[in-house]
Amino acid sequence: MSDVVEQIAHELSEQFETFKSIESIINPTKLKKEVAGLEAQFSDPDVFQNPSRMNQINKELHQKKKDLNQYLGLSKSHEDLLFAIELYQSESDSSLIPEIIKNHTEFQDLLKKANLKFLLNGEMDINSAILTIHPGAGGTESCDWASILHRMYLRWAEQYGFKAKELDFLPGEVAGIKSVTLLIEGDYAYGYLRSEMGVHRLVRISPFDSSARRHTSFASVEVAPEVDEEINIEILDKDLRVDTFCSSGAGGQSVNTTYSAVRLTHYPSGLVVSCQNEKSQIMNKAMAMKVLKSRLMQLEIKRKQEEREKAMGIKMDIGWGSQIRSYVLHPYQLVKDHRTGCSTSSTDKVLDGDLEDFILSYLQWDGQPAGDEEI
Repeated sequence: MSDVVEQIAHELSEQFETFKSIESIINPTKLKKEVAGLEAQFSDPDVFQNPSRMNQINKELHQKKKDLNQYLGLSKSHEDLLFAIELYQSESDSSLIPEIIKNHTEFQDLLKKANLKFLLNGEMDINSAILTIHPGAGGTESCDWASILHRMYLRWAEQYGFKAKELDFLPGEVAGIKSVTLLIEGDYAYGYLRSEMGVHRLVRISPFDSSARRHTSFASVEVAPEVDEEINIEILDKDLRVDTFCSSGAGGQSVNTTYSAVRLTHYPSGLVVSCQNEKSQIMNKAMAMKVLKSRLMQLEIKRKQEEREKAMGIKMDIGWGSQIRSYVLHPYQLVKDHRTGCSTSSTDKVLDGDLEDFILSYLQWDGQPAGDEEI
């Protein structure tokens, strides 16, 4: 047997346990019955006359079909790879080797994505995400670093098939951005992106320093689940301040001359959110309220998480006091997550949106009992 095929066969036997674990989680036989049951409900007149119930069934059906199709694709890839290896073993046909390598690469990719997906079991993981980036102290350097992170998350969203919508954007005075808020739309966007919440550190030779010295920059990333309209979060008028202002574009220019942008200040929590990229003040206020509710939901999630961790043992704090990840571009190339230990020297790939290994390692780390972790 070819050394390459032998190695692939060995790796496949090791990956089989992960594959069977995913199969037991998704339970395809049960899932097919659930899909059929949901489809049958569409013929129920009572359901048909209840738009809210119809919407709920549609949403549930869409997700179950998506899970089932993901498993079926993974299962077919596994079968194709096994068949190709068995055919090679029986016929010793070297022309099959490129196909085996191709099938194995495809199976590994599907297995990693499926494994990642089924680690997402948080209550709000399935929701879309609202992601905000703020530069730390350091002026232009930090503003530029914030813009690099902005691009990284846009590229990640594109690669994963998520839709990214800019809700608020404040440009830096010289370069980069002072703040940006994105709505990343799609199932499980929040589940994936909650791994990114915290402080990100960059070390590089500054493009803004004529002496070409090494600089360290920081930026914080906040992630909140987009709140479903069915979730009731009460915000009292007396607790809210509403300000309007002109939308700003690149270089501080005004996008329009009307006061269509909206800033909301929530007194009890101290949260401040703004939205300026919708077409009218009414639409900007509605979107700003959605962002505010999402961040209030995130505060509640964080409170519950802290209570859980206090009972089990303390994990790293996520906030300005702790850096979750470092991106070193000089004097060597390294991206390292300080929570999980996951690292890579492929800095260009990471900054171009390849975050899969970091997200997977975080979800595995986050699912462990806190007492078993090394801080």
